[in-house]
Amino acid sequence: MARLDELFHYLKDTKGSDLHLGAGLEPRIRRHGHLEKVPNWPVLSDTDLQELLREIASPKQWDHFATNLDLDFAYGLEGVARFRANYLNQENGAGAVFRIIPEEIIPIEKLNLPPATLELANLEHGLVLVTGPTGSGKSTTLASIIDKINQTHDRHIVTIEDPIEFVHPNKKSTISQREVGTDTESFATALRAAIRQDPNVILVGEMRDFETISLAITAAEMGVLVFGTLHTNSASKTIDRVIDVFPTDQQRQVRSMLASSLAAVASQLLLRTADGKGRVAALELLLRTTGLANVIREGNTPMIASIIQGGKKDGMQSMDDALYAFAKEGRITGEDAWLKASNKKRFEEFAPLG
Repeated sequence: MARLDELFHYLKDTKGSDLHLGAGLEPRIRRHGHLEKVPNWPVLSDTDLQELLREIASPKQWDHFATNLDLDFAYGLEGVARFRANYLNQENGAGAVFRIIPEEIIPIEKLNLPPATLELANLEHGLVLVTGPTGSGKSTTLASIIDKINQTHDRHIVTIEDPIEFVHPNKKSTISQREVGTDTESFATALRAAIRQDPNVILVGEMRDFETISLAITAAEMGVLVFGTLHTNSASKTIDRVIDVFPTDQQRQVRSMLASSLAAVASQLLLRTADGKGRVAALELLLRTTGLANVIREGNTPMIASIIQGGKKDGMQSMDDALYAFAKEGRITGEDAWLKASNKKRFEEFAPLG
């Protein structure tokens, strides 16, 4: 057994989300948003830490780390969980962060997301963007949606990930999971190939460049249901980010393509619960309407807030609405709601004194 497995067991048993390792530090875990030292573990020297990290990496992976000073991969510990691993080099030597990926996918009905989110699994085509900062739960939400499709529809689902996080067994659907760097050269290469693989659904783990975003929009226009992620924090900023990736002389055409293909944007934040014992996802949800298509085509993204407000009856909601409801229900603290809110005036009752 690798010596790191002891720390992975501790992370799982204490309901932590991440394990942080660094030369010159004792191991620490993130639990409910806070970093805590792991008891009974010493400060790790650079040599000690490199020995620990090398045990769970393949020779090819370790050579990559030694050459590039960064490495991303997934590590599975049977009966415990899978872990998304990131190795890095820092001022004092080696470092690493491991994110726990539960072995079982949480049913989407248990994620306490807006009811309209469940309907994303029933779409037949279009582009669905799930956005938010790192650690906001995007992967968990997407895995639950893909699992729902897998259970209820007979479709061919292709996932392109770096690395593969949640492993999906074939249920009613047929699933092909491809890992960048192992099964394919890049997101764009895999996405270009996926379009020729008779897909009904494509999941793009990260839309990080012009070519990938362009291919995703093209696939959605061709009638595929495409799910992708971005690190934006609102629906309007997501649309602007997609458009801004393209050269100026192509943006008019892209607006037209996005207007016809965009099915939904779900922007997510993960917040600590009021009791400090867990976390809850707050979601802004924008759905396709005729009005949305016109706004995108005309480049009038400031109007998106009005579309969300006008679409409440269809299940849309703004981030501020989600935060306000959670604060009123006591699920999150008023101060956390105020800190994350866009319209601070609306949250004055929760603002910290002084």
